[in-house]
Amino acid sequence: MREHNQLQMIDVSSKRATPRRAVACGTIWLGPIAYPQVRDRTLPKGDALALAETAGIQASKRCSDWIPLCHPLALDGARVDCELNDTNASVTIYAQVAAHTKTGVEMEALTAVQAALITIWDLAKQVEANLIIGNTRLLLKEGGKQGRWLNPDGVPEWIKNEHD
Repeated sequence: MREHNQLQMIDVSSKRATPRRAVACGTIWLGPIAYPQVRDRTLPKGDALALAETAGIQASKRCSDWIPLCHPLALDGARVDCELNDTNASVTIYAQVAAHTKTGVEMEALTAVQAALITIWDLAKQVEANLIIGNTRLLLKEGGKQGRWLNPDGVPEWIKNEHD
């Protein structure tokens, strides 16, 4: 008999595999010294945006290594995009993950966002220490018995229309 508060990985063996997709985002606010170097890809350590995209994709594939009890999934696709905002010296990361599986891919998308953001931090901290990461959220999830969910606080149109 299972005791209260005992941890377990959820058993999904009786569930049917369906196409799943999740999109998440998060933002890093850089200062007046680091932002132009990130934007122009001139940081001393190298191109933070290219490395962030790679780190995010890698992290999505290794999500179960980061999060205990998370199912290891064979992903069909993972994509990380960086959106620069000159007005507030920020970079918003969008991570999109897809798989044909028995469980959702939300954690993979969120993990990709965090890995990309801390990669930018790692490369930018040398030139500016006062950085802020925040506003991480799930924007969309599709598949499974609940179908499509859109974040009620808003979702960019390109995300809504990506697979319509």
